[in-house]
Amino acid sequence: MNWSADAEAAMKKVPFFVRKRVRTRVEKEAEEAGKKTVTLAEVKATKKRYLQRMSDEIRGYQVETCFGPIGCPNRAVEGDGLVQRLEDVLKKANLRAFLEKHVVGDLKHHHEFRVSVADCPNACSQPQIRDMGIIGAAEPMLTDEDCTLCEACVEACKEDAITLDEGKELPVIDYDRCLMCGQCIKECPTDTIAAGRTGYRVLLGGKLGRHPRLAEELQGLYSEDEVVEILKQCIAFYKKKSKRGERFAAVFWKARDKKEIPVPSLARAGDS
Repeated sequence: MNWSADAEAAMKKVPFFVRKRVRTRVEKEAEEAGKKTVTLAEVKATKKRYLQRMSDEIRGYQVETCFGPIGCPNRAVEGDGLVQRLEDVLKKANLRAFLEKHVVGDLKHHHEFRVSVADCPNACSQPQIRDMGIIGAAEPMLTDEDCTLCEACVEACKEDAITLDEGKELPVIDYDRCLMCGQCIKECPTDTIAAGRTGYRVLLGGKLGRHPRLAEELQGLYSEDEVVEILKQCIAFYKKKSKRGERFAAVFWKARDKKEIPVPSLARAGDS
């Protein structure tokens, strides 16, 4: 669907957290009306109807993903089934009904429980500012294969976590710097560097708004099954602690600031 310049400019003024939904709705309604180009008139009409009926759009949760599944070359893992499993858990939790019971006034998008999945540390889907952020990771490990000292791994690493020290026959990996993006693994022509542990980094409690905070990362890597279990724990905690529809991140940090462990899996992270 083509967009006029003024229609595109108007879309940029729509809040980013609903922009994708509004854009999809604009194109759908324009197509139903037989239009081949979206103009400012279509944007205004759809936006007005959308805002008037915003509460009808609330599912109680949002799951956002990066571009990985459509062919991004930067993917550290390829867990395409994870997103559907997360969706299933969130749908079963019936969070809309929970919000309807606890929120005073109309439901809005900021009330929803937000999950973001990124297939690599580039984190295009912004997991650091979501209630639960999930980042694909592949930890590099050294094998017994001979290294040709070609420096492909050094050039691939944006964190300067790999060095080729004089007198050593193998690369040196600084795991304190490594973000487990997997790029050095892909670039190594001799398989001297291969994938060790793979899985997901998990972050909890990210939020913007009046008192923004970046999400807290749990220590270690988690399997797909463990990620799903952590989500279930988060939802259970959220339903227990959110009395007036407060965001998960708000009740999460309230608990953490009191040195409580709101989710059993956080015991692996320790107190911070």
